[in-house]
Amino acid sequence: MIQNLKILDFHCHFPVQGEWFPDYPNEKKVQFSQTTSRNYGEIWRQAFNFPKPEEPLDDRQMVELYLKDLDAKGVEKVVWVSGGGNERLAKIVGAAPDRFLGFAHQSPDAPDSADQLEHAFRDLGLKGYKLLTPEIDTPIDDEKYYPLWEVCKAYDVPVLLHFGLLGAAGGIPVATNISPLRLAKISLDFPEVKFVVPHFGCTHMGDLLQLCWTRPNVYVDTSGSNQWIRWMPYQLTLEDVIRKFLETVGPSRILFATDSSWLPRGFSMPYLEEQHRILRFLNVRDEDLEAIFYGTAAQLLGL
Repeated sequence: MIQNLKILDFHCHFPVQGEWFPDYPNEKKVQFSQTTSRNYGEIWRQAFNFPKPEEPLDDRQMVELYLKDLDAKGVEKVVWVSGGGNERLAKIVGAAPDRFLGFAHQSPDAPDSADQLEHAFRDLGLKGYKLLTPEIDTPIDDEKYYPLWEVCKAYDVPVLLHFGLLGAAGGIPVATNISPLRLAKISLDFPEVKFVVPHFGCTHMGDLLQLCWTRPNVYVDTSGSNQWIRWMPYQLTLEDVIRKFLETVGPSRILFATDSSWLPRGFSMPYLEEQHRILRFLNVRDEDLEAIFYGTAAQLLGL
């Protein structure tokens, strides 16, 4: 909680031992030489005064530690958009169902992916579907994926799709599904489904603004450090980005999120404080702040 605003973080990753997205190809990141290149990751960590990540413990211990962290920081609920597979994440969410929600996160190219998705919603109680579109070779608007959107429509759950650069420094800068404009056809054909693009489009902000301008069922989440802003070819700040999305989509389609994951950092208070400060300086009304930090996400998740 911050200034009596309830907090629902729409986008976190439960720090499991092993792969967070076990059936994705897990593209290897390019490693930068420590002697000839900038250590972008270390610069980022020091800039936010984050502790160094520790190796995750078993899931039960991590649940206990994360609950203590959320209690200490006054966070009401978090959505885990990954956690080592659907079955595993459902057990993690089940350990604290009043605080945790989870998303299905299998690859759309996994065998029987639509059946897996229905099982995740019907039997496991997961509340949405997360995809890493830059790691999907087939265009995401290909109709072979339409059964997935049909399942999401039937269960009235949101779909969270990462577009833009994936993996920060050394990650994936170009791919078949790099632009959020890939959602234009899907969001038109499935107007009942709520599609969410994280990180303000992450290097493809302009495409996302055009998409949001033309599609009322496309939402935006604010997650992460949004360091991509620093690498744009023109002067840009997080305040500029938030202002532009407020002008384009309004507060009702903006979802607060942090992309929090590893311990001992846990929930990223600096991201919350920075976004809250910017929204206050932009004179966003209290009722709209309530929607951004909790209400809209709760509505999409059926709470």
